[in-house]
Amino acid sequence: MPNQYGKFHDFCRDTGSQHSTLPVCNLFSQSPTRGGNGWGGCDLTGISLSGDKNLANLGSIILCGIAIVISGLLLWRSERKKAAVGRREIQLFLIGFIIIEICEIFTVGGFPLNGSVRKAFSAIHIAAIVATLWILMLNGIVGYQLLDDGTPVSLGLILVSAAILFVGTGYIALDTGFSWTGYWDDTLTGSNQAYALYTLYQLAPLVFLVVFFLLEAFLVLRILGERKPMMYLAAAALLFAIGQIFQYVISVHICNGSNGKINGGLFETLFTLLAVVTIWLFWSSITEDDWPMPGMSGSGSYQ
Repeated sequence: MPNQYGKFHDFCRDTGSQHSTLPVCNLFSQSPTRGGNGWGGCDLTGISLSGDKNLANLGSIILCGIAIVISGLLLWRSERKKAAVGRREIQLFLIGFIIIEICEIFTVGGFPLNGSVRKAFSAIHIAAIVATLWILMLNGIVGYQLLDDGTPVSLGLILVSAAILFVGTGYIALDTGFSWTGYWDDTLTGSNQAYALYTLYQLAPLVFLVVFFLLEAFLVLRILGERKPMMYLAAAALLFAIGQIFQYVISVHICNGSNGKINGGLFETLFTLLAVVTIWLFWSSITEDDWPMPGMSGSGSYQ
């Protein structure tokens, strides 16, 4: 069996072809952003506009707008929880999610944009996903109070490490999309086998998520000795998984069934938003009461 690791061709084909709902697809030669005609799958066409143009993904655009508003409300609610451990850190995660949703409007929303503008937004989108999920993983460590939360040291370590991932991932994506150095040009055609982008965009975020859920599960079950918050944590994992199934498995069938009007990207946006809200509810649930934190260093306490 040929090596499938790193190949984006089938993903781009099955998630909208000419208007794929994966931002990475905008970087490759088959994308209309570089004068291509798609990957030969079901084209996500959305609704027709004047001048023979289309707004491919109106549903996701609307949901992204709703997600930005809801995230803003969660930021405000977090600010009101003055004594909550990890308040600033969870706010950083929410800010990262807002950036992702802003980018998504212009990358996979299907706005008629100049190809170079869409490629730039796509690179920022990919980098923001990696950095934001890294921040989420570090939120799983914050609860252990190895360092006092909300301090310049804690926030600085998170921001600097996330910035390194953001800049590194963003550069690779930009160089792929704009062929500045030509180093990644062999990924632009054929099966689009881009090992670096695949590892950073597909594999690394999954690892970050798994580590976050494991850290939080251990914290709740073994240290706090509670089970109720696990309902939120399990629900968040399930909602995220459902969103990914819609994106990667069901999308092409929805596209074919709706004659290109919608695909699974719409539902992926919805379920990801629900997962983020549930993660916030989980964090809120373990900061509402005076949980015991035996053997933990630092001055913070869950209350």
